[in-house]
Amino acid sequence: MNLPTLQSRTLLLLLVAVTVAFFAILWPFHGAVFWGMVLAILFTPLYRKLLRRMPQRPNTAALATLVLCLVVVILPSTLIGISLVQEAGLVYERLRSGQLNLGAYAQQVMSALPNWVLSLLDRFNLTSMADVQARLSTVGVQAGQALATRALDLGQNTLQFLVSFGIMLYLLFFLLRDGAALGKRIGDAIPLDEGHKRQLITKFTTVIRATVKGNIVVAAVQGALGGIAFWVLGIQGPVLWGVLMAFLSLLPAVGAGLIWAPVAIYFFATGAVMQGTMLTAYGIFVIGLVDNVLRPLLVGKDTKMPDYVVLISTVGGMALFGLTGFVIGPVIAALFIATWELFAPPRTSSAATSPTPRP
Repeated sequence: MNLPTLQSRTLLLLLVAVTVAFFAILWPFHGAVFWGMVLAILFTPLYRKLLRRMPQRPNTAALATLVLCLVVVILPSTLIGISLVQEAGLVYERLRSGQLNLGAYAQQVMSALPNWVLSLLDRFNLTSMADVQARLSTVGVQAGQALATRALDLGQNTLQFLVSFGIMLYLLFFLLRDGAALGKRIGDAIPLDEGHKRQLITKFTTVIRATVKGNIVVAAVQGALGGIAFWVLGIQGPVLWGVLMAFLSLLPAVGAGLIWAPVAIYFFATGAVMQGTMLTAYGIFVIGLVDNVLRPLLVGKDTKMPDYVVLISTVGGMALFGLTGFVIGPVIAALFIATWELFAPPRTSSAATSPTPRP
């Protein structure tokens, strides 16, 4: 082996080693680093507009953008999180004390069902109300305990949260100010063709913006509308149910209907026809149509992946990375598709491939 080859392999090995070590150091704060990058990508256009007004003061422009990000995004999210923790604790206490009994609600629904539905359920051994009530009560208590435990963990990890929050803000400031130069430097160091690098970087930033602006905004709007409906109808814990509807809205083909539909069924079964009709109409024509109206405007057709890819990548991302996985999962899936497209032959139009008709 000649000396230049040995040096190249040694340098490559050193590059891999220090890169792995660097990511290992960042891993305890990967959420803060990731969300700092996401917010920087989203708010860079605003920073550039401010910088054009004050071209000699990039620090001031970055600081103003950071303050606007705090007011518009971070502060409302924090307030919602505090309300969510409080309502989760209350729901758990009511489940544990028996004031909120899911089994009793199921009993009321089963009593209102027609005979043909009961006979159909009896074939699947689903009419044993003792078993159903016991299972629902157990599930309710376990779910409430999980929410209360997570809320307690958040309270105990206040110091870690504050450290991560500070790292995210600190990183966001410098990414806003120096992000363009840093991105160009990283792009120059990647040993790929310029066209390929441009395609991958464009895909990464586009999917980040589409996922956050599209999915999060749509989920937030659907959750807010659902929470308002529950509050108007007098259902306890509207913030909790609204947040759950928002999370379910992130999953295609699932949606917020998994929350409001059972409540509407309960209203119909217990004789509250007016409330059930109002909630059903509101869920279909208001909450349900938000996705069809807002998502195409915010996401666009060019960045939309197949629903099954989004569903699998979102669920898998959240299982692997936690809460940030609903963004990381689709981004990885999009980069996976874009990378394999680099190896695919260019598509030819049907007009170019069709045979020329003979006279």
